[in-house]
Amino acid sequence: MTSLPGLVQRVTGRVVGRHREVELVVAALAADRHVLLEGPPGTGKSTLLRAVADELGLGFEFVEGNAELTPARLVGHFDPARVLTDGYDPEVFVDGPLVSAMRDGSLLYVEEINRIPEETLNVLITVMSERELHVPRLGRVAAAHGFRLVAAMNPFDAIGTARISGAVYDRVCRLAVGYQDADDEAAIVRRERPEAPADAAWVAGVVDVVRRTRTHPDVRIGSSVRGALDTVAVAHSLASLRGGD
Repeated sequence: MTSLPGLVQRVTGRVVGRHREVELVVAALAADRHVLLEGPPGTGKSTLLRAVADELGLGFEFVEGNAELTPARLVGHFDPARVLTDGYDPEVFVDGPLVSAMRDGSLLYVEEINRIPEETLNVLITVMSERELHVPRLGRVAAAHGFRLVAAMNPFDAIGTARISGAVYDRVCRLAVGYQDADDEAAIVRRERPEAPADAAWVAGVVDVVRRTRTHPDVRIGSSVRGALDTVAVAHSLASLRGGD
């Protein structure tokens, strides 16, 4: 396995202000544990996990959690047209992201896991416990070495979310991910928006306005650093339209 301190250093070079979180995620994955990141939108959860997977050289299967994610969409299905000619042959099965990740020893990333239906969540619980899956007419699918579930969720009081079963918490390393501090968010803006003015005070002002939305009594859910990125992009376009810099 690659040097863990070196891995942490490389990932933190790609993800601003997340040294502690990177260290804990790398440690959990190195211990062959599943990981759940909890935090508000726009806090870099998926960016962190993608960077870790990339540096580990692991595949990364992405699944968007929502009410339409059925077990069949997650696991896979037999191609109906080919079943008519070839029957229920394993070659006719179309792997879903879960089976694909299990066969390849990849990370299965489920975004907003607390939005998926309970029956779909139960499939994931089984795989986390047994590291195998029994698919009707296909048989047993064993998880290859390297397979782990990495998931992210927004606070349960967000619209469309639900409380996660305790059975999930019992099978994952759970890590809270909050907003970065103001300096880190300003660094993200400068990295992601090179068109931003060189004036550090201007960037800091944009970040400050966005951060205030998180505590304003009239705003139910404040903006993430994406709000600052969008503000810079729109301000740059507006300045161009008006003939400014």
